[in-house]
Amino acid sequence: MARTRAQDYDAKRLAILHRAAELFAQHGYSGTSITMIAAACGVSKALLYHYYPDKEAVLFDILSAHLQTLITAVEAAARIEADPDTRLQSLAAALLEAYRDADAEHQVQIANLKLLPADKQEQLRAMERVLVGVFSEAIAAAVPAVGHGPLLKPMTMSLFGMLNWHYLWFRPGKGLDRADYARLVTRLVTAGAAEAAAAVAPGAASGAAPASAVTARTARTRRARGA
Repeated sequence: MARTRAQDYDAKRLAILHRAAELFAQHGYSGTSITMIAAACGVSKALLYHYYPDKEAVLFDILSAHLQTLITAVEAAARIEADPDTRLQSLAAALLEAYRDADAEHQVQIANLKLLPADKQEQLRAMERVLVGVFSEAIAAAVPAVGHGPLLKPMTMSLFGMLNWHYLWFRPGKGLDRADYARLVTRLVTAGAAEAAAAVAPGAASGAAPASAVTARTARTRRARGA
């Protein structure tokens, strides 16, 4: 007869995953044992094995659960009726909010996903691609100069770079809050994208100033000469 699950099974499983993520982030995947995870969770190894057969399964579930949380958050934000700029800002804000209290899971994703077998890596990479795809579509709509052209991927990954590494310096209650930072990074993308795209367009001179800068400089020179 199959063993029935306790009513709090899922809550306990998520608690195990979060505590294990903290240990992986602190000690590294190879430096963390099942014994350490069980002790940190206040359970026996036998009970921990009721949830997970080995450490690899724990790591995979940490990353799968974390990525699904991120996907759910940004897909909900993407469904909101808004102009393209506001939608992109909402996506960034939703992602940063989903990162709240998930610094350990985020660090584990960055450092340890590559330690899993290839088939499990691919499952997680597919989830990452879903996340990237949502942002790519939002950027393409918000920045017509980029659209679905060759600059969409570098622009998307640059935005992720600003969002994904914020945990290294961000401190709640000090400086910008998450919503402010979401506005800042998306504005950096949308306000500067057209000029940046022009700077790397075929035929653009390496190191040459953008046309807008040249025009402004010419106008200042004429005013100085009394033209």
